[in-house]
Amino acid sequence: MQGFWVRVVKYVADRQNEDGGYTFCKGTESNAQDTYYALAILNLLGVQFPNLEKTVEWLQNFTPEGLYQHYYVAKALRICGKEPNKKLLREFILSLPAARGKFSSEVYVEVPSELLSLFMLTELLELAGVVIDRIKTVNWLLSFKNDDGGFGANGHSSLNSTYYAVASLNNLGYPVISLKDTLEYVRACEKPFGGFTAVPEGTKPYMEHVYFGFSTLAFFNQRLRYPKETAEFILRCQNANGGFARSEVGISTFEDTFYAATVLRHLEQDRIYLTSCKAKWK
Repeated sequence: MQGFWVRVVKYVADRQNEDGGYTFCKGTESNAQDTYYALAILNLLGVQFPNLEKTVEWLQNFTPEGLYQHYYVAKALRICGKEPNKKLLREFILSLPAARGKFSSEVYVEVPSELLSLFMLTELLELAGVVIDRIKTVNWLLSFKNDDGGFGANGHSSLNSTYYAVASLNNLGYPVISLKDTLEYVRACEKPFGGFTAVPEGTKPYMEHVYFGFSTLAFFNQRLRYPKETAEFILRCQNANGGFARSEVGISTFEDTFYAATVLRHLEQDRIYLTSCKAKWK
């Protein structure tokens, strides 16, 4: 493994607690979200999980409360090669109004969080063995599609909402590649100076938008138009501890490190190397 990735792995491994779980902030208790992202990073890099038995035990003993925790625990266990408690997961999912085809008529101000919840639900359906009304769910998602091709409430699209909508539609078997104007919207958020912005008129990229943009393009079998500039932006967000921050000035988190590693790993596999950053890559 190249030295660049060794630093990333060390950043993650150094933040594992005695109980087998992880936290991006040393000295704090393990949590489900950080444990999932830590495992996802190591899995992405093909690294053996340290203290795997302890991690599995911690996950299996964790009592999830709410959709987010159920999602992170179930996905983390799957990465470890274990199955979640399907009975518990199934009962929880069936308790959700969206799983029964009941969607709120109100549009929340923070729509991305609403679409994020549905994305997590669609990710868990197979794990839990739950079948939902896919047509009704697809139609609800498409109701957020705007004239500019993006997704968002009240006619205001954002890359966040667009990613979660497209990813959810894909999970439900909808032919997302047919959403040509959505691809155009995502391209409008892609910047020549590297990365993506939350909206086309934005000027400052953040790590989550780079990941959302890159991942949404992948649903359309498309690649970055500015891979070198995007990789350079990502590398500027790396801190001395080996982790990545949301922007060029910020603290490292597992979530942002996962976003960064996902994009860089694909660029590396595509043999897109940076003349100006070779020292970091070695």
